[in-house]
Amino acid sequence: MTIYNSNYFRSGLKIIFDKEPYVIESSQFIKPGKGQSFVRVKLRRLLTGKLIDKTFKATETLQSADIIEVAASYLYNNRKFWFFINKKTFEEISAKEEVLKDVKKWLVDLTNCTLMLWNNEVISVTLSNFVELKVIETSPSLKGDSIGTTTKKAKLITGASIRVPLFIKEGEIIKVDTRSGEYVARVR
Repeated sequence: MTIYNSNYFRSGLKIIFDKEPYVIESSQFIKPGKGQSFVRVKLRRLLTGKLIDKTFKATETLQSADIIEVAASYLYNNRKFWFFINKKTFEEISAKEEVLKDVKKWLVDLTNCTLMLWNNEVISVTLSNFVELKVIETSPSLKGDSIGTTTKKAKLITGASIRVPLFIKEGEIIKVDTRSGEYVARVR
């Protein structure tokens, strides 16, 4: 493992702190007029996503985290584990349900994603910013109903419910932003 001196902490660097993987969000080297220099760092815990502030002396060191990012496609789930296939090696990789958090409501067969592995275990699943999903249920819009609400509720093939414009009908495919869960466009 590589050892990093706190003077070399940079954004995006993945380190081991308190025996867990963290990623450095930002770092600021400070050399006061008197006393020892130090580094003020914002760390994001990769297992939970929690952000913490920490100050390190300029002489402190930390180990690099052996984080591997793998391009994968979603295959299936058994409600306890979610299974993906590595696009390079074609190995099957399983992830616990709690790792997927809000991502699972956008997954359909062969959805492309990036898996983050630490100690050969999936700690995070990241989707592309946009997915295309089929609308399976929505109420019909009434002609001339544009004065009141301009959106209606729609249920997608994954089971997720979102707000869509009145002109969207059942069976149409729409583009959804996975970060906000909002309707983006109709796919033709």
